[in-house]
Amino acid sequence: MDLGIRGRRALVCASSKGLGRGCAEALAEAGVDLIMNARSPGPLARAAEEIRAAHGVKVEEVACDVTTEEGRAQLIAAAEGVDILVTNAGGPPPGLWSDWEREDWLAAIEANMLTPIMLMKALMPGMIARGWGRVVNITSQSVRAPIPQLGLSNGARTGLTGFVAGTARQVAPHGVIVNNLLPGIHATDRADALDAAVAAAENITIEEARARRAATIPARRYGTPREFGAMCAFLCSEHAGFIVGQNILLDGGAANLTM
Repeated sequence: MDLGIRGRRALVCASSKGLGRGCAEALAEAGVDLIMNARSPGPLARAAEEIRAAHGVKVEEVACDVTTEEGRAQLIAAAEGVDILVTNAGGPPPGLWSDWEREDWLAAIEANMLTPIMLMKALMPGMIARGWGRVVNITSQSVRAPIPQLGLSNGARTGLTGFVAGTARQVAPHGVIVNNLLPGIHATDRADALDAAVAAAENITIEEARARRAATIPARRYGTPREFGAMCAFLCSEHAGFIVGQNILLDGGAANLTM
């Protein structure tokens, strides 16, 4: 399918690996020029070069921490005029509700709620002026089915979800479409970290922890960055203009929800 976005320009956050890399790859395959962002210059440069070589698109690299004011300012300056924004940031650590202090909550809210909001606030006015734009926020299945040990993520990302619910309806008349992608467990470093924590807590191997988690997913496997990226690219396409303010689960059926 031709997604109708060849020649568009996209900012994809945290895109040197994992789900962000999957989104960057899928957009590049559709002919979209990229601004790729990650904290570490080395892995970012390697990912950018691989995408250039594979897809022949223009790729600009901005190595910074987008969860800081300085990093956001640097990224926003580089991304002026983008047509597509994909927000993404690593989730906060798991734990028990009683473990987290005020500074832990502030860090989670800064990374997983305020950062995407500030990026949208900076970049959507240009999209509105041009009459076309796409925003995809990578959040988590936990905003639909909260995960007990991920309370920081549950709280911060649900705040973002509430913001998007109203904002998406305000900007849609101007041709700017905003949606959220809610991943379940995918084969990424984040999944490895969560599985390692379970393995350590229960004195089992990480392979046993992974197999145990996969058995709870109706698809009986973890998702892949490639299939996640394909859904992201579709939501950024010309064909997604009637999908507004939605929270789309990609979790292999793990969350047993009717709505």
